Amino acid sequence: MKSGMKMLIINPGSTSTKVSYFEDEKNVYTESVFHDAPELLKYPTTNDQMPMRRQVILDFLRLHDMSPADMDVFVGRGGCAYSQKSGVMEIDEQLVRDTAADKGGSDHPAKLGVMLAYALGTEYGRPMYTVNPTNVDELCDYARLTGIAGVYRRAQTHVLNQKGIAAIHAKKLGKRYEELNLIVCHVDGGITVTAHKEGRMIDSTEGAGGDGPFTPTRLGSIPVMEVLQYLDQGHTTAQMRAMLSRSGGFVSHFGTSDAAKVHALAESGDEKAVTVWNAMIYQLCKSIGSMASALEGRVDGILLTGGLMRYADISEGVKARCGWIAPISCYPGECEQEAMADAVLEVLRGQRQANRYTGAPVFRGFAWDK
Repeated sequence: MKSGMKMLIINPGSTSTKVSYFEDEKNVYTESVFHDAPELLKYPTTNDQMPMRRQVILDFLRLHDMSPADMDVFVGRGGCAYSQKSGVMEIDEQLVRDTAADKGGSDHPAKLGVMLAYALGTEYGRPMYTVNPTNVDELCDYARLTGIAGVYRRAQTHVLNQKGIAAIHAKKLGKRYEELNLIVCHVDGGITVTAHKEGRMIDSTEGAGGDGPFTPTRLGSIPVMEVLQYLDQGHTTAQMRAMLSRSGGFVSHFGTSDAAKVHALAESGDEKAVTVWNAMIYQLCKSIGSMASALEGRVDGILLTGGLMRYADISEGVKARCGWIAPISCYPGECEQEAMADAVLEVLRGQRQANRYTGAPVFRGFAWDK
């Protein structure tokens, strides 16, 4: 492998598109473009955002006097295809097809990373990879079951950042990720709370599926009866699906996914904003408590990460309600760009093997389903 490998890292999120240019391990340029909900809701589906997100990439490259042809490798965040094991995966046509079709049963903007990397990689004849997509499945069987026969909870979380932050935290303690039991919370436009037991994510809230805390864009957990009544009032299933990951949470309450605006309202004493903001923290704490029970109370640490951790009142709220469970550590922002670049470099250097997409989910039902 030549030195100075030029990598374009593409990371579409629920409220932003983050693009980075790496030369080997060095993050040379990074830009994150915020997309408010009214802008994104102009697009009927997530897939329809492709041209807009691609333009963000081209604008980023043009700003730094580069073009896609200058890149050696394209790396995109992924999700929404059939669930797979953790690690680096080559992007091929079947993965892109199943990603676009949401074969995994969820719809998250992270999918666009795979689709954009593939589009650029095929156009310019470069290799393409994805790393730890949102649908990595390491759930224990108890976490899968629901009260409806044949209906199972899906593995859908912020795998890339959660595993990356967990590894950083473990190294800080002089230990390995696989030696620790952790509750890792990604808190941003989407929120997921996951129980990591000795290197495996055994249980998690399904953030883009109507589970866990509500967020700037997501509706969170709601009793099914309330959902049915909402639909009976004349709302459509299409509207409800949009609220799962694009028009719920702050968007429903305030018409914006801009957490800075909502937080500023709360700080000014606006009664509605104070209540909604603190309710989000309250629901985050409830999810942490449930993951502590999944780990049987043996928790080495609670890690708070993601863009919203720039607001100190969130960590303070979690410490007040959950500090008795385990030590709490805050890692504002995320390490997703670096995690993708480092993992792909290991593949290019022959230090690890890339997975191939299997076209089948990790979990295919229990024996009694056959």
